[in-house]
Amino acid sequence: MFDQLREDMAAIMARDPAAKSKLEVLLCYPGLKAVRAHRRAHKAFLKGHVTLARIISQRSRHKTGIEIHPGATIGKGFFIDHGDGVVIGETTIIGDNVTIYQGVTLGGTGKETGKRHPTIGNGVTIGSGAKVLGPITIGDNVKVGAGSIVLKDVPPDCTVVGNPGRIVRKKNVKRNEIDLDQVNLPDPMMEKMQALYERLTHMEQCLARRACEMGCEECAGECMIQKDLTEAKNTEV
Repeated sequence: MFDQLREDMAAIMARDPAAKSKLEVLLCYPGLKAVRAHRRAHKAFLKGHVTLARIISQRSRHKTGIEIHPGATIGKGFFIDHGDGVVIGETTIIGDNVTIYQGVTLGGTGKETGKRHPTIGNGVTIGSGAKVLGPITIGDNVKVGAGSIVLKDVPPDCTVVGNPGRIVRKKNVKRNEIDLDQVNLPDPMMEKMQALYERLTHMEQCLARRACEMGCEECAGECMIQKDLTEAKNTEV
């Protein structure tokens, strides 16, 4: 038990620059308190003491704002940063060295039975407000952008953003390296819109030049204005 506590505390010290001491982490971090309570609740759950397990998990929820069902399986080095509003469902499986931020939901999509919550691989980072729903698998070293909604499996070493979640980068991190950047993520929709804008601008310029050559003032627009200004300058000279 103490070895597991040391591993959880070491994970927080390594990933949170605000953590100044192990004592501070032990006394002041709700994510650590929630994980410690969950480990007790999970042991009771596995022994068949379901009501006791739920009581432990609900007490922890009221104290920390983090709801972890006692049936969830969580690996070592799990870090919940801030944590308020985090919800982790009963059949969720979380690997080692996973980091999640406030407002994250690892939930189901309805009234399915059996495995109905996500399986999260090792070294995964899930940004603030992200929702990972259903019995899907998130591969090792995946990064889920803040506010994303993921409804399909994600292969290892990818970045997912958007609603619904789309893979925007593959092979973006090194193995065993935890990437905590939630901000500098590619935006595929903005990139497509920028490309479309540049294409339309080019087409408009081409059409304006052609209209100018044909003498159509109504269609030429700025091209005719520039032509008139040039002719006026030449007349003055």
